[in-house]
Amino acid sequence: MASGKTTIGKYLAREIGAPFIDTDDLVVARHGPIAAIFERHGEAGFRAAEFEAVRDALGGPPAVLALGGGAVTNPLTYALLVARSLRVYLDVPAETILTRLHRSNTERPLAGRQPADAEVRALLAAREPLYRSSDLIVPGPHKTKRGYAVEIAERIRETAAMTGVRRVEALAE
Repeated sequence: MASGKTTIGKYLAREIGAPFIDTDDLVVARHGPIAAIFERHGEAGFRAAEFEAVRDALGGPPAVLALGGGAVTNPLTYALLVARSLRVYLDVPAETILTRLHRSNTERPLAGRQPADAEVRALLAAREPLYRSSDLIVPGPHKTKRGYAVEIAERIRETAAMTGVRRVEALAE
């Protein structure tokens, strides 16, 4: 949430010449607004729709995916990501995320429009072990958006070269 996944993911996709897919956009296209999904079906219903979007995206050609921050909390989605993608964690300090959230004034289903700092910190702390299990961890936020993309692309190429992988699926968490 507010780590820059979508923005940096778009830059990364251009950098490596791959399509960019935001799984939230896939969910919205299929099921309507995320807030409405949460209202009608709760978080479990949203996570099920999100799993379908991730599964379908990973079943297509290699792409850069941007996921919602809670996607990894669904065990099915997490297992699929581990098996089928190179996971990248944009490690942004909580203070930066809080500043961005308060500045954006965007409604977040699990945090609201102006989330309480303690609530956001608790959410991040609960997810942190899953984020830290990513294949690549890229610290921030001191880089430019393009700087992030260049670093991630270089690290993806290094990882692919070391493992002999010919097809790289990149995931920005």
